[in-house]
Amino acid sequence: MRFLGSLLLVAATAQAHYTFPRLVVNGKGEDKDWTTTRKTKNADTKQGVENAASADIRCYQQANAGAISEVPAGATIHYVSTQQINHPGPTQYYLAKVPSGQSASSWDGSGAVWFKIATTMPTVDKNKQMTWPGQNEYKTVNVTVPTATPDGEYLLRVEHIALHMAMQANKAQFYLACSQVKITGGGSGSPGPMATFPGAYKSTDPGILVNLGSIAPESYQPPGPAVWSG
Repeated sequence: MRFLGSLLLVAATAQAHYTFPRLVVNGKGEDKDWTTTRKTKNADTKQGVENAASADIRCYQQANAGAISEVPAGATIHYVSTQQINHPGPTQYYLAKVPSGQSASSWDGSGAVWFKIATTMPTVDKNKQMTWPGQNEYKTVNVTVPTATPDGEYLLRVEHIALHMAMQANKAQFYLACSQVKITGGGSGSPGPMATFPGAYKSTDPGILVNLGSIAPESYQPPGPAVWSG
């Protein structure tokens, strides 16, 4: 099944870019933008990261946030988007536990510490276009923090990978943000596999360098490690 024509139409008409300045936990959002979510370098330009090997692929941050959000294990979370998420591509969520003796308010998230807790897969809509959950919404998809996640401070990372130009090398666009959170009421799970940012992705990964017009939805391969569900 081929979708190239419709995807080219999307690429030509949908030019909006976006940021994710507010984390929402069980329906309650941050009081204002960039309260517990670290302000990103594209807060004004809205331009995504295109180099999967760039240091910006981790959190794209301009500054640490001033507070830490409490997130109960098992909570439903999403992010508010500044514009409509109108490009095709997956939304993924990661967590990284802050090392003992450090704080989510200052830790940089370096090392093999990131584990994936959610990703999305495409379907075909009534117009025979390949679409992802949450596409054309003003928020990212809802996901549940695994109940087995151990208590402690973490960095929570969200990304949406826009694939409308991804048939060209280094043209996938990563829109992302990191929030400073404290998981409470958690379990005794052993999250993994672990990944590093940068390092988890290569520009040639099949989920990053991909012509959506030449693949079936079920054959899409999201980049990064497998999802840990607890």
